[in-house]
Amino acid sequence: MFAGENGLQGDPRLKAISDAIRVVPHFPKPGIMFQDITTLLLDHKAFKDTVDIFVDRYRDMDISVVAGVEARGFLFGPSIALAIGAKFVPLRKPKKLPGEVISEKYVLEYGNDCLEMHVGDVNHGERAIIIDDLVATGGTLSAAITLLERVGAEVVECACVIGLPEFKGKCRLNGKPLYILVEPRQ
Repeated sequence: MFAGENGLQGDPRLKAISDAIRVVPHFPKPGIMFQDITTLLLDHKAFKDTVDIFVDRYRDMDISVVAGVEARGFLFGPSIALAIGAKFVPLRKPKKLPGEVISEKYVLEYGNDCLEMHVGDVNHGERAIIIDDLVATGGTLSAAITLLERVGAEVVECACVIGLPEFKGKCRLNGKPLYILVEPRQ
């Protein structure tokens, strides 16, 4: 669900967040309108508002794990985890973690990929949220859900700063709630 449809209708922070995201046409290939969040990070108020909206949402949900999807989930996840008193768990691309890992492969529109996390980072019964910058097809988030559930975590919700219009009106991904702050700019 989009934040503007769920309690934040008319919230000026959402417009400021959207306005702070730069659109780069035809990157990384023709036809793609790349949503560049680096400009959001440069705007300290919009960046803080982004984190604050997520913190306000998850503060009282008894979350013990904030799992961030590589790499842009790492930009939001640690701040959210610190603010709500949870641990941050990085979900990484293959061969980036030095210890024993558990992995989950998934299909992208242009190939295959894989997410990994350290064995023991998440315990059975822990309540988790998954953070990423953008949901396009849902493939990466679906893999993250599967990875966390394989170790017995309860995935409470997936959260993204940006959600493609295909997700408008969709409140769930793999049976899990999906929370999105803004739609992409054109």
